Amino acid sequence: MEQPVSSIPYCKTGYFNQLVIDFLAGHPSLRPFYKHSPVTPDFEEAITAKKAFPQQRETLVAALREQYKGLEITDKVKHNIESLLDQQTFTITTAHQPNIFTGYLYFAYKILQTIKLADKLQSQYPKYNFVPVYYMGSEDADLDELGHVYIDGKTINWPTDQQGAVGKMRPEGFEELIEQVKQALGYGPYAEELIALLQKAYLEHNNIQEATLYLVNELFGRYGLVILVPDSAMLKKLFVPVMRDELLHQRSFGIVNDTIAAISKHHKVQANPREINLFYLTDTSRERIVRVGDVWKVLHSSIEFTADALERELADHPERFSPNVILRGMLQETILPNIAFIGGGGEIAYWLELQQLFEHYRVPYPVLILRNSFLLTDNNSLQRLNKLGLTITDLFEDTEVLINRFVQEHTNAELVLKDEYAAIEKLFDDLVRKATSIDVTLEASVGAERTRAVKSIGKLEHKFLRAEKKKFTWQSEQIRALKAKLFPAHSLQERKENFMPWYISMGPAFFDLILENMDPLSDQFGIIYQKD
Repeated sequence: MEQPVSSIPYCKTGYFNQLVIDFLAGHPSLRPFYKHSPVTPDFEEAITAKKAFPQQRETLVAALREQYKGLEITDKVKHNIESLLDQQTFTITTAHQPNIFTGYLYFAYKILQTIKLADKLQSQYPKYNFVPVYYMGSEDADLDELGHVYIDGKTINWPTDQQGAVGKMRPEGFEELIEQVKQALGYGPYAEELIALLQKAYLEHNNIQEATLYLVNELFGRYGLVILVPDSAMLKKLFVPVMRDELLHQRSFGIVNDTIAAISKHHKVQANPREINLFYLTDTSRERIVRVGDVWKVLHSSIEFTADALERELADHPERFSPNVILRGMLQETILPNIAFIGGGGEIAYWLELQQLFEHYRVPYPVLILRNSFLLTDNNSLQRLNKLGLTITDLFEDTEVLINRFVQEHTNAELVLKDEYAAIEKLFDDLVRKATSIDVTLEASVGAERTRAVKSIGKLEHKFLRAEKKKFTWQSEQIRALKAKLFPAHSLQERKENFMPWYISMGPAFFDLILENMDPLSDQFGIIYQKD
């Protein structure tokens, strides 16, 4: 049987783009766009830079205290919140939208990685304190992305016609949704406990933002995770100087486009800036702000501002201004004493566009770290693989490519017609010589016949393989079943599945298992063995 834990280089998984590979490797095409190695970062340098940046720690802690009112929190969370008043305390942050029921497995991986890295740094730098933070992107309005969960091959959608920021939406219809989740999950020793937790989160809170805050605190609070909801007048007031500059002068558009021009020579661009990278936020809408002459208009509404009115709105209601992807990270780094940000490939891609913008506003640019990725395996799957003579890493191949290779390696028939191809090539080489000795114009005709002959051999080879595969039907179906289980919908497990099917079997120990096998500064895709 395979070792319980192993890994595979990201470049050999087939599921990560070249930007991610180059980022981890420090490739010259990307290295100018970030400050620290994601695998061997200089955290002391990041801490020094953050120390020099003025922090409004009292405001941050006041906002967190207000946010956590009415929630039961662990002593570890309380301690971490209060420790943020200390100039020697720094945060490790990950960010994600409030997907219903947490969305994808990687949501948990990102949070656990912040926890693991904070613990690691606490051991390495005992004179400092490190707090893991989940920064909730509750102002995201993409309900198509946030409003569903996938469990055991079934997508459960939240049917609502509410508009605007998902975090502000009321959790209507969740009684039925939770019942669908319950039916999809089936039995498990922790199933009843989990369903009760979901009911309390979504049926006893006013909006998705509050429900997610409650749920994530219940799941990860024992590790000391601090959850920050930036949708706060207190916090956004700290960002008013940048937002004012954005509205009046639109500097980010030019700065980021200059960076994009350099990056796009080698890599696909993740996010393009707009002239104004702020939305106007209400309880039921989140719409772009555009400037038309001396007036600032909110699209799809009658709201508009003169310069003086805009200044008053910024001063009185900073919470109504919501940064898009270009400015979101700078808001995060302005309000938090943060030194490292953990994100997925898409997040890393857009952060790489922002370093010059951070320098313009003199905000320290954090250590960027790729989130850990895992494949969770089980004893039954490994036993089936062993019977086939395959390893878990073989499953990263395309299904049909893997089956073809399996058949070719285990058949007694000669399916690859190498000798025949060689014979054809030799025959037509001889024919070319004869043809050209007669009439050079005949060479083209011989070439065309060569092409047809090679194609015919290829067709025969394909038919031989197809016929031989019928003798391996059982093995082929086993391979397909394993792929479907461990790579649902032809995707990485973590990009499709939710944590709940594992949680109902293992409870909180599921997160402990991930944490135990996690290297927060890894450049390898991890494989974790789960005992039955």
